[in-house]
Amino acid sequence: MAPKVLVSDELSETAVQIFRDRGVEVDYLPKLGKDKEALAAVIDQYDGLAIRSATKVTEKLLEKATRLRVVGRAGIGVDNVDIPAASKKGVIVMNTPFGNSITTAEHAIAMMFAVARQLPEANASTHAGKWEKSRFMGVELFNKTLGVIGAGNIGGIVCDRALGLKMKVIAYDPFLGEDRAKAMGVTKVELDELLTRADFITLHVPLTDKTRNILSAEALARTKPGVRIINCARGGLVDEAALAEALKSGHVAGAAFDVFAVEPATESPLFGLPNVVVTPHLGAATTEAQENVALQVAEQMADYLLTGAVSNALNMPSVTAEEAAVMGPWLKLAGHLGAFVGQMTDEPIRAINVLYDGTVAGMNLAALNCATIAGIMQATNPAVNMVSAPIIAKERGIQISTTRQEKSGAFDAYIKLTVVTDRRERSVAGTCFSDGKPRFIQIKGINIDAEVGRHMLYTTNEDVPGIIGLLGMTMGKNGVNIANFTLGRSGVGQDAIAILYLDQAIKPEVVQTLESTGMFQQVKPLQFDVA
Repeated sequence: MAPKVLVSDELSETAVQIFRDRGVEVDYLPKLGKDKEALAAVIDQYDGLAIRSATKVTEKLLEKATRLRVVGRAGIGVDNVDIPAASKKGVIVMNTPFGNSITTAEHAIAMMFAVARQLPEANASTHAGKWEKSRFMGVELFNKTLGVIGAGNIGGIVCDRALGLKMKVIAYDPFLGEDRAKAMGVTKVELDELLTRADFITLHVPLTDKTRNILSAEALARTKPGVRIINCARGGLVDEAALAEALKSGHVAGAAFDVFAVEPATESPLFGLPNVVVTPHLGAATTEAQENVALQVAEQMADYLLTGAVSNALNMPSVTAEEAAVMGPWLKLAGHLGAFVGQMTDEPIRAINVLYDGTVAGMNLAALNCATIAGIMQATNPAVNMVSAPIIAKERGIQISTTRQEKSGAFDAYIKLTVVTDRRERSVAGTCFSDGKPRFIQIKGINIDAEVGRHMLYTTNEDVPGIIGLLGMTMGKNGVNIANFTLGRSGVGQDAIAILYLDQAIKPEVVQTLESTGMFQQVKPLQFDVA
């Protein structure tokens, strides 16, 4: 029986025809995505669900989706999909991460022009029969300094377009290397310098715990007087209330926002303020972008449903069915190794080397590399997946190398990840035992044997008495149960490490308590996806 797909949001006829031409049965019901009850009533009839942003794929809907195998999002954002719930159900979630990059970048440039020349206000005034030529005094973009926060795919395109306008471009991105910045023609700076130098600031980062309110009231106070701020990335990156106050005071000369903390945005502190340009999340709203992502999602879903091939999956590695049975634990280990390094590294990465020893060296190393790189980058960008991670690494000028060797030690196979930055080299190694569970076996050259858990705590210290008791007592006093406790040292009285597998995440104040003892060189809470 042919697989069956439901298209519950607007998709082009060309995209719908791709399903039919490939032998996939398709129902095109573009209004169904806005009717939760009606969608839930029929979802059990379908193997695939193709959506844009209107359809909400919730845990409740997935409970009804007894046949569903894949959800395809025509676009990059998957805020409307409960990915953890989909993973538990065994439903693959795909997106199309690069189909609307140019369109979004162009919208940011258009918004920058609009706020620089007060175009919306001038347009409204002229339509009203006024001729207020002296009221609308703008500024040139030529020779102004543009500060780009996030120089990845979309941010990189914005940099290129701004350079074409003869602007000076500075960029803040923790993962942008100096060589890559030079090749792009931009100057890499820290955030504080960007804030004080930029005449215009544009944001192009995902919304994470680290980027939420990256332009806070304090950050806005450090900006150059007269700055203009553009956000076409994600709502929540800028404190809208604080920005409104900075606009009213005149410290910020203008703002252009396509995204808001709460959407649909029917109200905002920015609404009604002079020289604030607002649009209803139109970053990807061009004919070309909508067609590109629609065609891509149709091809990807058809490939999976007919052949099992997986592309741009956010919750499943891109490997064949034959490989999955053998490689599953090793793919998980590779991701854990990457996640460890990603969470431990705050400076730009210049090089990544992955060493495969023993039987793992004969596996699909491309997939394992992708899992490792994705693990590293997901620490700062949860939307990165195995497909997009290598592309993003290449854009950032990160050198990727792979080494394979025959069995060389006590383990039949292991993976060792080494990451190089301008300041240090960091390594971690792991293996999979016969039970299929990944384990860390070496960190910074110190041998250990640590099971990987969802919540962990990593500490480094000088090898002195009392560390075990201090850690145990602190966890106990704060109601944190220790599932596993692993120690290692390079030698008596030398460097020592501890890695604790905890039953729950620890609070920042617990970390501060440990740091205040002066016994530790480093105290780092870690999280791993062990589902």
